Amino acid sequence: QDVCILCIDMWFPLQKVNRRLHLSKSKNTKFNESGQLCVFHLVSSVWSLYILVTEGYLLHPSSLWENYPHIHLRFQVKFFYLAQLAYWLHALPELYFQKVRKEEIPRQLQYICLYLLHVLAAYMLNLSRVGLVLLFLQYFSELLFHIARLFYFTDESHQKMFDLWAAGFVFTRMVTLTLSFLVVGFGLARAENQGFDLEMGNFNTVLIRMTVLLLVCVTQSWLLWKFIRFQLRRWREFRRTQDARKKAGPKPALRPLKRDSLGHHENGVLKAENGASPRTKKIKAP
Repeated sequence: QDVCILCIDMWFPLQKVNRRLHLSKSKNTKFNESGQLCVFHLVSSVWSLYILVTEGYLLHPSSLWENYPHIHLRFQVKFFYLAQLAYWLHALPELYFQKVRKEEIPRQLQYICLYLLHVLAAYMLNLSRVGLVLLFLQYFSELLFHIARLFYFTDESHQKMFDLWAAGFVFTRMVTLTLSFLVVGFGLARAENQGFDLEMGNFNTVLIRMTVLLLVCVTQSWLLWKFIRFQLRRWREFRRTQDARKKAGPKPALRPLKRDSLGHHENGVLKAENGASPRTKKIKAP
């Protein structure tokens, strides 16, 4: 209930900001998407971090693979995974009810299916402990991205948040790969209970471990490829803006009108400084 109240309290201010910005239709859709996901990632990050601290997984990293399989889950851990599955499952029909553009549907389907696959795999294969750590890292990285995009839509000069997200994104990919190989590749490989036992929930076999590591590596590589393309697009836009400014150049200053040395014009007649008309030259006859 507290989580729902927090989401509602954060959602309404975002809607007020959206009405004041007067964004285009495409930007308005992305703003609403980032606003919704920003709230979800914030709640999920705080929630998963709270579980990691209270369960003691951060202080004892070896507990991520010791005593596998982890079939006896505490209520808060099980409820967290069920809430994650419920959210990403509800995101599928939401694409239809929100009337998302056809161009955006493939991109959103990719992310929804990837989240469903990883959350479900961690829950079904009894890898809930390492799954909590990886979800916390991923959600925190996504939180930085959507905050940066919200700032960008309010003012396009805000680019520093994207730099902060870029550093966090690379760090998240490195920690995710390192932790996956540490837990699955080394920790579970040295465990005593090797073998496949469906009743006991033991999936600690070489084939399953290699499949899990392959899934993690492919996903991280795909995310890195998307990240590199995004950074290259930002760099091109920045260079295009800089080139346009250079071509425009500084505006020429307006030259002040020089006053006639003899005087000034008044009603079409040249007047001297003292107000008298200047003497006209006599033209000699030929």
